[in-house]
Amino acid sequence: MTYHPKSEFMATIMERGFLADCTDYQGLDEALSKGMVTAYIGYDATAQSLHVGHLLNVMLLRWFQKTGHRPVTLMGGGTTKVGDPSFRAEERPLLTPDQIGANIAGMQAVFARYLDYGTETAGGNAALMLDNAEWLDGLNYLDFLRDIGRHFSVNRMLSFESVKSRLDREQSLSFLEFNYMILQAYDFLELHRRYDCLLQMGGSDQWGNIVNGIDLTRRVLESEIYGLTTPLLTTSDGRKMGKSAGGAIWLNSEMLSPYEFWQFWRNTTDADTGRFLKLYTEVPLNECARLGALGGSEINEAKIVLANEVTTLLHGASAARAAEATAREVFEKGGAGGDLPTLTLSADEIGAGISVVQLIVRSGLAASGKEAKRLIADNGARLDDAPLTDAGRMITAGDLATPIKLSAGRKRHAMVALG
Repeated sequence: MTYHPKSEFMATIMERGFLADCTDYQGLDEALSKGMVTAYIGYDATAQSLHVGHLLNVMLLRWFQKTGHRPVTLMGGGTTKVGDPSFRAEERPLLTPDQIGANIAGMQAVFARYLDYGTETAGGNAALMLDNAEWLDGLNYLDFLRDIGRHFSVNRMLSFESVKSRLDREQSLSFLEFNYMILQAYDFLELHRRYDCLLQMGGSDQWGNIVNGIDLTRRVLESEIYGLTTPLLTTSDGRKMGKSAGGAIWLNSEMLSPYEFWQFWRNTTDADTGRFLKLYTEVPLNECARLGALGGSEINEAKIVLANEVTTLLHGASAARAAEATAREVFEKGGAGGDLPTLTLSADEIGAGISVVQLIVRSGLAASGKEAKRLIADNGARLDDAPLTDAGRMITAGDLATPIKLSAGRKRHAMVALG
């Protein structure tokens, strides 16, 4: 990409590695240079919390606001009732309105850490939190078909990769899901009409949906609007960003402790450290480059900077300091670590005894009993820093008179205590 941007936002995201594609680089850049622009990213409420996979685009919205523009977080109270089929092998489970409402509440708490929704401190570009149920729930089906549906070509919809890949594998695509891209396109139309929204952003898997919205708005309102996508990130070893042996890396502290979140970033591979500093922190670019280029044991200090900066943005500086102190105690001094994630069991749960394999799974150090047994067989498990070699070992209430520490490898730990 050889385009040289004039706007601060475009220059920032291109330098830091956020930009995958754009429908019109020059047109968008000129609009951004003329004054405040409104842009949105949509989030369907499919879980109680956002996870690390969402964090790239949350940071994109943050940079958008920091460079003087107005970000919109669009909650999918309406579209979640349908479910985005993009690049999925099967239909999403349908959620009740109460489940959707609870999920939205959990997600909103995270956005408030990154974006300024208040008018006093944000000035004229205070972020907006909207819900597409506001305009989707009351749609009249026949009117919607006549006014909006007529602008969509089924032939073209079938050609989008997200749909095509599903059909090529002969996996069912319900009519309900097929409507999703029309509803998302309608979101862009409504946001432009109501809030003069000029830009939709999202992951590169949303390219087809974004282009649909641009085409629809041009046809209905004859307006010029834009789309921009971020890359779908994988780690240097090929894993999808945000996945770990213990499951998703959630952003809500009730679902994943600040210490575990910090530890996820501390365990970044050497090759990814500089890139992740650019994407997930506000550390100046020259410092990101310097830290990313460190070699040997020095790269570990760069990873601590990464972990501290990302954790501070989400959970606050005190949580980041506490996580670092716990990590240093556990790994450098061999301490028990009071802030480690803790599994608390009642005497009734333990009964005559509970297997150490079950404890490893329940504490989040392994995804299954089979994985826990393999960890023990491969000499990767430790109990109170001593090798754990017996997968049949039972832990009694007496063993938990003082909390015990379980470890998976050298970097992942959990406490088990009697409540």
